[in-house]
Amino acid sequence: MRIPAHSVCTAIRDDIVSGVFERGSRLTEEVLARRYGVSRVPVREALRTLESEGFVVTRRHAGACVAEPTEQEAADLLEIRMLLEPLGAARAAQRRTEAHLKVLRGLVRLGQERVRRGEGEDLRSLGGWFHETLAQASGSPALIALLTQLRHKIAWMYAVEQPARPADSWAEHGALVDAVARGDAERARVLATLHTERATAAHRLRRTDRPGHAADPPRVRTSQHAVNIAGVRH
Repeated sequence: MRIPAHSVCTAIRDDIVSGVFERGSRLTEEVLARRYGVSRVPVREALRTLESEGFVVTRRHAGACVAEPTEQEAADLLEIRMLLEPLGAARAAQRRTEAHLKVLRGLVRLGQERVRRGEGEDLRSLGGWFHETLAQASGSPALIALLTQLRHKIAWMYAVEQPARPADSWAEHGALVDAVARGDAERARVLATLHTERATAAHRLRRTDRPGHAADPPRVRTSQHAVNIAGVRH
């Protein structure tokens, strides 16, 4: 059984985002193939995809390395997200299905319930699922792909502080779902713009202090994203 390149790509991307592979560290096909229990072919394809997404760069004499984005590049991502998320919300108001609404309402209920109980551990994950579902509801594959890539890259570059008033944040989610359910695209766009602007204030650039240079081998920590499958033939 051959593990598809997109599964290897997801595993490497997740390990980059979570810091398993540090910025600037080398990504050799041989080491990655051994790590994920696959041949070098899907690794090579995955690295090409990750380079097109901006997670990987190819350097002379070093080969594939984890990218080292600048502060300006990181700031640009937040600005782009502030443009695209309102567009996604407006599209969702026009194209959402009942299944999308059911999931969105369920997530809002869960989030508000967690806030009432003072259980904040799951709020970030629930918020991520909410925005992912809202993007899916836009019905635009290109927009969904862009928003998904933005979420990955922002999670890689930024640490996000918990909102001081999480109840307000989930009330905004609820109002946004109401606008989407009514098919009010303009209202959804305005609410998404305000919500994204407030959320952006909670983002803080991650520290990237790192000894050494780009030619160093990757410093690898334990990963939770294994794709190794018993019996895989290389």
